[in-house]
Amino acid sequence: MKQSEQAGKTNAGPLDILIAEDSESNQVLLSLYFGNTDCNLVFAANGEEAVKRFKGGSFDLVLMDIFMPVMDGLAATAAIREFERDQGLAPTPIVAVSANAFAEDRKRSLEVGCTDFLAKPIRKGPLLDFIDRIVEEKIKP
Repeated sequence: MKQSEQAGKTNAGPLDILIAEDSESNQVLLSLYFGNTDCNLVFAANGEEAVKRFKGGSFDLVLMDIFMPVMDGLAATAAIREFERDQGLAPTPIVAVSANAFAEDRKRSLEVGCTDFLAKPIRKGPLLDFIDRIVEEKIKP
């Protein structure tokens, strides 16, 4: 069985994923992608909402669109990292997601605290495999 068919079924159990994405069509697409997994999705339509939801919840992973209204994904990631430090929490994997796959976008994302970078358009199999890899790296002793 391919790894993507098992996404969300790691040793960590069901995954709680915060998805910061302002495009409703991308939200629907991601909901479909995760439809047959053990993942619980929480959506935020902008960076400010993502930070608020992060502070009020417990997430195994964050998919953070970089270009959003109100507060962009870079500022939201920085705010989440500051909150984690202030609360003494271990860093949650945050994956920057952007249609701009330029080296400088990837670099800026990593500089503010993103764990990794994923370019759009996102395809289901590679996304689920990518999430399995990120989560397995997080739970390794």
